[in-house]
Amino acid sequence: MTYKKKLLNIRENPLYLLTDTNISGLSHIQIVRKAVRAGIRTIQLREKNISRKELHKIAAAVRDVTERYNVIFIMNDYVDIALSVNADGIHLGQDDMPLEEARKLMGNRKLIGISTHSLKQAMKAEEGGADYIGFGPLYNTLTKDAGHAKGVKTLRHIRLHIDIPIVAIGGITWKNVNEVVQSGADAVAVASGILAGNMKQNVNRFLEAVRNKK
Repeated sequence: MTYKKKLLNIRENPLYLLTDTNISGLSHIQIVRKAVRAGIRTIQLREKNISRKELHKIAAAVRDVTERYNVIFIMNDYVDIALSVNADGIHLGQDDMPLEEARKLMGNRKLIGISTHSLKQAMKAEEGGADYIGFGPLYNTLTKDAGHAKGVKTLRHIRLHIDIPIVAIGGITWKNVNEVVQSGADAVAVASGILAGNMKQNVNRFLEAVRNKK
């Protein structure tokens, strides 16, 4: 898959799965195997509570599955692990490695996404060469403490000023995803909405809701 097609994949396949073993009750690799069979085409491995050694082992297994199914694999936080397992990209928070340094290490053939919570942060990420931004939390969420809900009105404002893909995050369900996409998101990052319950059924509900344009 070429670099440009990876970006296009994010826009054409709007579900961006965040792995979470606590929500699913499954291991990361079990989540990934079920997700690709359910139709997910972008997966971010997110885990902050195990050793780097164990995380590297998991990431290598995830890379094997995602490469086999031609699924985009984004590593969260750890540039060294992303490079070691040949992930398609890295996702960084505001307190992680600076974008400029990450780009030097990752090169121009890898995707770099940046979590943003304001227009100022979004514009800085785009100007700095990010390939996409995560923006949120859009709605209230218990999955991660990332501040107060920004709402779709703010998302629409961000969309007016940002040309790169926007991946909305935070409290997104199949019931509100259409509103999120209509407000300017190219994709939505979801954990609970996909992992809690029947994954295949949840994915189908999301995709049906996205395609049911107002």
